Amino acid sequence: MALRRFRTRVPLALGAAALLLSGCASPSTGSNTDDPTKPVTLKFWHGWSAPGEVKAINENIARFEKLHPNIDVVSTGNVSDETINQALRAGGGDAPDVVTSFTTNNVGQYCSSGMWVDLDPFMRKSGIDKAKVFPKTLLDYTRYEGVQCATPLLADAFGMYYNKDAFEAAGITRPPRTMSEMKADAVKLTLRNKDGSLKRAGFMPNFQLYQNSPDRMFAQWGPEYFDGEGRAKLADEPKTEDFFSTMRDLSDAQGGYAAMERLRARFGDEMSSQNGFLTGKLAMHLDGEWRGLMLDEAKADFDWAVAPLPVPDDQADTYGRGYLTGTVAGIAHSSMHQNAAWELVKYLTVDTEPVVHFANAIHNVPSTFEALKSPGLDADPAFRTFIEIARNPHSQAVPPSNNGGQYITSFGGFSQSVEAGRTKDLHRALKDLDDQIDADNLQSEN
Repeated sequence: MALRRFRTRVPLALGAAALLLSGCASPSTGSNTDDPTKPVTLKFWHGWSAPGEVKAINENIARFEKLHPNIDVVSTGNVSDETINQALRAGGGDAPDVVTSFTTNNVGQYCSSGMWVDLDPFMRKSGIDKAKVFPKTLLDYTRYEGVQCATPLLADAFGMYYNKDAFEAAGITRPPRTMSEMKADAVKLTLRNKDGSLKRAGFMPNFQLYQNSPDRMFAQWGPEYFDGEGRAKLADEPKTEDFFSTMRDLSDAQGGYAAMERLRARFGDEMSSQNGFLTGKLAMHLDGEWRGLMLDEAKADFDWAVAPLPVPDDQADTYGRGYLTGTVAGIAHSSMHQNAAWELVKYLTVDTEPVVHFANAIHNVPSTFEALKSPGLDADPAFRTFIEIARNPHSQAVPPSNNGGQYITSFGGFSQSVEAGRTKDLHRALKDLDDQIDADNLQSEN
C-alpha cells in the first residue's frame, strides 16, 4: 500500500458518480489509429503523492521513455478520481491520456460509460493472453460485463497480523486457521483491566475499526453477492447469516459489542503511533501488506508476524485466501494517442521488471503471474505471506457494479446496524437490503 493507501479506500461520493454517468453514456472517442512510433507527448495522471511513491513511478516512466525515445510522458500526481472524471467528461487538450484509480469499485462505471476504452483490442494486437498474465481475481475487478477497460497496476491483499509475544504468553503455538480456532485463541488473548473493561482484545471484529469493512472479512466466506441475472442475493446466500453469526459470537466471547466499542474509542488514528495493534491493544488484526513496513518504521516493541485470516470451519480447505483489491490503469476515451498510451499502460502493468520494481518500492503486491514469482521480488517473510494470499485461487474481490460500488456502501451500513443489535429479523432485513441494492442498480442503469 505504501503511503497512498493511508487514505482509506471508499467509493466515490454519489455526486461524483452522477457526474460520471450523466452525459457520458456515449462519450466522444479519440483515436486508436495513431502511430506509436511517431513523436508524441502523453499526459499521465495518477494518485500517488508520497515522495517515495512519486520517485518510484517516475523511475519507471524514465525507463519507459528510454525504451520509447519518441514518447514523452508528462506525469501529474496526487490526482483524485473525481478530478480525472471531470477532465474526461470535459475532453479537450488538457485531458489525460493514461489514467489510474485506487478505487476498484468504480471500474464498473468506467467500463459501462465508455470513459475508459476497451483494452481487449490493444491486448490482441500485442499478442497478450490476459488470462495468462493476470490472476483471475484481478482480471475480474478490472472488467465489467465483458468490457476490459482497465488493467491491474499492483494489488492490495489483506491478512492477519498477530502479536507473537502475546501468543507465546497465552500458550498459542500457531495462528488460527478456522473461525472456531480464532474464537478460542481470541478468548485466551483477551486481557481486562481491574474494573473489568477490556485492556486488549484478542481480535476485534467491529466493522468500524480501521480496515475492518465487512466486505473484506466476508471475503473469507467466498460469498456471491448477485445471482446470474444480476439481482442481489445476500438474503438467499446462506453464507451471509453465518458470517454475521460468527462475527457476533467472536465479539460476545470477548465481552460483547459495547465493550469492544469502548476499547476502540481509546485507539488512536489508524496511521498514527497510537494505532490499536501497534500499542498492544489488539493481539490479532486485519490489515494490508503495507502495515508491515509501518510496524518496522515505528519500531514496534513486540515481535509480530502475518498469516492469512481464518476461514469458516466448513471451508477449512480454502485457508490461505483473503480479500484483494488494488490500483487500476486505463486509457481515456478522449485520448488522440491511444496506441502510444497503450504502450505506456502495457509497460507499467504487463512488463515484469517495472511491475516488480514498483511493487518493491511502495510495498504493494505485484499484479501479474510472472511478477509474483520473480526472484527480484522483496523476500521479506511478512510481505511474502501477502504474495501467497494474492496467488490463492480462493481469494476474492467484490464484483464491480455500474454505480461505483454503492451496494458495498449499503452493505457496510447494514452490517454496522446488525453488529450493534439494531436488526431483529436478520433474514427479513437482508431481503430489504437486496431490494434496496436492486433499486439502486436499476436507477443507475436508467
